[in-house]
Amino acid sequence: MNLEEKLSLITRNVQEILTMDELKALLNEKQSPSAYYGTAPTGPVHLGYFIPLSKVLDFTKVGIKTKILLADIHSALDDQKTKWDEIDAKVEYYKKCIELSFPWGENKPEFVRGSDYQMNRDYVLDVLKLSTMTTVSRATRAASEVTRMKNPKVSELIYPIMQALDEEYLDVDIQIGGIDQRHIMALAREYLPKLNYKKRVEIMTPLIVSLQGPGKKMSASIPMSHIKVYDSEEAIKNKLNKAYCPEGVVEDNPVLQIAKFLVFPAFEKFEVHRPEKFGGDVTFNTYDELENAFVNKKLHPVDLKNTLAEYLIKLFKPSRDYFESNTDLLKQLGEEFMP
Repeated sequence: MNLEEKLSLITRNVQEILTMDELKALLNEKQSPSAYYGTAPTGPVHLGYFIPLSKVLDFTKVGIKTKILLADIHSALDDQKTKWDEIDAKVEYYKKCIELSFPWGENKPEFVRGSDYQMNRDYVLDVLKLSTMTTVSRATRAASEVTRMKNPKVSELIYPIMQALDEEYLDVDIQIGGIDQRHIMALAREYLPKLNYKKRVEIMTPLIVSLQGPGKKMSASIPMSHIKVYDSEEAIKNKLNKAYCPEGVVEDNPVLQIAKFLVFPAFEKFEVHRPEKFGGDVTFNTYDELENAFVNKKLHPVDLKNTLAEYLIKLFKPSRDYFESNTDLLKQLGEEFMP
């Protein structure tokens, strides 16, 4: 795979890269660059989590070695989301959701638990060093879109400092995250060189809108706004059936977004099965083909939703099967985590 082919996969479905020139230089200089995606085990895992994870899948195809950080300490620092005595169960839950809900094949990423290295003396000392360089206003800005920040605790200001240092201590060249991570990534690029550590390439993916439509956030606390990766087949169909998807409308259409950011990276095509009187079966080999048919009203929202449901049911089957047999873990985590 040549450089342009690699760049095409790495940059698809990406909202911003800091910076493209640095990414190109990295690919030219290193045959096997490394990357990480971090997630703090807090609420139920739903398909919104899998947009940056779809980039991990793309990375495996171009030879980028990727780690998934289960940021357990971060989850407790994010006020009110995780209690210290819940951490172990949530780490186990997140790991299972992620490793079972994507077709990783032989290239399954390496899982790393944050507390396995974040309690080490050198790491803690670096956290303290960066805390002496970072103003409260700078840390607040960095954390503003990630933690609650309504009545911020000191822990929430430590959060972005630790995330910046994770790039160094995980020994990676790239960090992947949602666009809501931008302020933290910018802080990392600004402050790591102050400790004589290198800047990393930062790759940010878009956020999916709520299934309920524009102006609403996909949230684990709003059941009909998201789909859990172990929801039943009936629940997936029901939620998609009620999802916002006006005929011919692309902007803020969650159904199209899921097809674009999740189905095509995982399956690389979209096969619609429908009666001949409604146009018959059709296969879309690219998202652009799918969107064009939808915009021109050659693909009805009902057919789009039904087909998307089939793909999500298939994609999340291993996770669904696992948690149907391991309901004790979900019960331990609480009602919010139940399908």
